[in-house]
Amino acid sequence: MTVKTAIQAPFRADHVGSLLRPESLLTARKEYKEGTITREQLKAVETKEIQRIVDKQIEVGLELVTDGEFRRDWWHLDFLEHLNGFEGYVPEKGYIFEGIETEKYEVRNIGKISFNPDHPFIQDFIDFNEIVAGRSIAKQTIPSPNQLFHPGIRDENVYPDIEEFAKDVIAAYQETIQAFYKAGVRYLQIDDVYIAGLSSPDIPYKEGEREYLIDLALRVVNGILENKPADLVVTTHLCRGNYQSTWAFGGSYALIAPTLFAKEKVDGFFLEYDDDRSGDFQPLAHIPNGGAKVVLGIFTSKTGELENKDNILARIEEATQYVPLEQLSISPQCGFASTHHGNKLTEEQQWEKLKYIVDISKEVWG
Repeated sequence: MTVKTAIQAPFRADHVGSLLRPESLLTARKEYKEGTITREQLKAVETKEIQRIVDKQIEVGLELVTDGEFRRDWWHLDFLEHLNGFEGYVPEKGYIFEGIETEKYEVRNIGKISFNPDHPFIQDFIDFNEIVAGRSIAKQTIPSPNQLFHPGIRDENVYPDIEEFAKDVIAAYQETIQAFYKAGVRYLQIDDVYIAGLSSPDIPYKEGEREYLIDLALRVVNGILENKPADLVVTTHLCRGNYQSTWAFGGSYALIAPTLFAKEKVDGFFLEYDDDRSGDFQPLAHIPNGGAKVVLGIFTSKTGELENKDNILARIEEATQYVPLEQLSISPQCGFASTHHGNKLTEEQQWEKLKYIVDISKEVWG
């Protein structure tokens, strides 16, 4: 019997996923929404630009490629609204970030939750993987199931019990992961702002509520991975918000680390460590030695300025107090365009930063 072996991801130089949308794509999406071009015409523009950025990621030396999330507007909502039992809608307010309110869009629960066999992300990956054509590892990113536990999403008439809601969310994600695997996904990342928020002092909770929700979040992630294929690498990215170079909240990982870092059954954690809001590396002590890899997000995706190399090397060294060097990797702290609006830097600066990360990774790990 042949034993399947997973790829060695996350890679020493990795990236979270989203890339700045070029003007041609922004224009095409606007025209599609206005009804002046067809869905097929929009997809043709998306495909052309994905082909270009796949080539560019390979050129700068990355061992993985993503589609830049070019076929979606939001890092999470486009995926979530296509699960059975949810819909997208325009609420009264957007998300509140530091100094800005986001564009208004959200998802809500409207019925019983289940896997959607026609979820468009599955065909999108097949098309993306054909573009990659075996030249690199194609990484798929999706929002964590825990994003569905934000207040106001669950319909309490449909699901009066949050545990029943969680049960159906888990089942839907389990089937979705199997569908992605069948489509060829071998490197999957789940992005999670919700879990990071559970560790933030900026977000208030009732007595005992935070502890319960941290435990539930762990059970949900581990639940979706119960039937994970052995050669599928799954990582999680803990994010504190990323919208036009702003952020949603601060706080270290200290409150969630004893539960999530110690017990979440993923292959790696992408962690934000690009500024003082992120806290120190001490929570990394809860990562089991020889367990999940830790991708240090010590480069910012919010500006184009390159970080001081000596400072970066010193921070990697500091992290080795808690996690062995061979268990570490580096990346930007988040994507460059978690939404179609993008962060405030140029595409040239984006590629320079990714190449800079690759170069430093070679210096550290060879």
